[in-house]
Amino acid sequence: MEKRVLVLNLDHSPVAVVSPQKAIVLLLLDKANCLSTYELLEIRTVSRSFEYPAVIRLNHYKNIPYRGVLLNRVNLFRRDGGECQYCGSRRHLTIDHVIPRSKGGKTSWTNLVTACNRCNVNKGDKTPEQAGFILRKEPFKPSLSYFLSEYAERQAEQWLPFISSRIIS
Repeated sequence: MEKRVLVLNLDHSPVAVVSPQKAIVLLLLDKANCLSTYELLEIRTVSRSFEYPAVIRLNHYKNIPYRGVLLNRVNLFRRDGGECQYCGSRRHLTIDHVIPRSKGGKTSWTNLVTACNRCNVNKGDKTPEQAGFILRKEPFKPSLSYFLSEYAERQAEQWLPFISSRIIS
């Protein structure tokens, strides 16, 4: 599996996650500096070899409007750890509105949770309290840093010093 490269703005805020090829291009064009590398890994061409970048920082500040994390099925399942927020099951997962839409519930990060099909059907058109269910954790809107830190803990521990101070936002 190919390791990804974290791109930081001049102020050290996360901008993107790119392929190592894109990172090498930014480094060769002097548009970025390498702050951290993956040890024991390198990228080879016919005539050269390069250290495998883990974190790079742009040399000029780029004003990138923050659009937030997209609310979609994949990101919702990632936020909830791929398990039902009522019983903990990891099978037959669906999306549930905590406060049903028929009762004025919105489709938002703070009103959607991952639920197994059985719990979703049993809850039906009720609130968790009415159905006798207890949420395992309160739904929240994740930040980009939340997902970056999750990836870093599994795949790229070199990123942690650069994003650990920005996890809550």
